Amino acid sequence: MYKRILVAIDGSDTSDLALREAIGLAKDQNAMLRLVHVVDVTAPAYVAAEVTVAVHFPLAEYQKALKESGEKLLKTRATTAREAGVNVDTKLITVGVGERIHEAIEEQSKQWHANLIVVGTEGRRGFQRLMIGSVAEGLVRISTKPVLLIRGARKKKGTLTERHGRANKTSGAKRRDRARAMGAALYTDC
Repeated sequence: MYKRILVAIDGSDTSDLALREAIGLAKDQNAMLRLVHVVDVTAPAYVAAEVTVAVHFPLAEYQKALKESGEKLLKTRATTAREAGVNVDTKLITVGVGERIHEAIEEQSKQWHANLIVVGTEGRRGFQRLMIGSVAEGLVRISTKPVLLIRGARKKKGTLTERHGRANKTSGAKRRDRARAMGAALYTDC
C-alpha cells in the first residue's frame, strides 16, 4: 500500500520514535524511505541586532554549521535505516525568511511522490502550543498525503507515568501496548 514513505526528522527523541515506526512500516510494506531534515537559515534576531556579535559569528558560518549538522543527522539516521534492511535516501532542505518548515515538507512529499508522511509530535497544548507552534499540526492541515503522527514518549516521574498532568499506574506490557496503540494516529483527507 505504501511504497514511498517520507520521514521528517529533527534529531529529537520524538523524531527518532517516528523513524523507528517508519522503518517498521517500510519493512512490512517493502517500501522506500526518504529522510528529510529542514534547516531554517533565517538569521537569528541577535545577529541582526548586534553588529559586534555578527562580527564574531558571521551569518554565513551560522548557516554552514546548521547545514553540516543537518547532513550529519541525515547520515546517521539513514545508517540506522540501512542497518534495519530498509532502502533509504536523504534530502536536506533549507528555508529562509517567510518560508515554513511544514510547507517545505509538503512540497518535498509532492516532488518525491510520497504515499505517506511520518512525523513525530510532542502533543503540546495551550499556551506552549501557541508559542512554539507545531510542524506536525501545520503539516496535517495542508498535506495532500496521509500523515502518520507519532507521539513522543511519556515522561516518567517516580513510579508513575505522566503526560499532561495525568498519571497512569498501569505497569509493564499493558502500559507499553496502550502507549503504542494510542501513540500513533493516522490522519487522512486533512
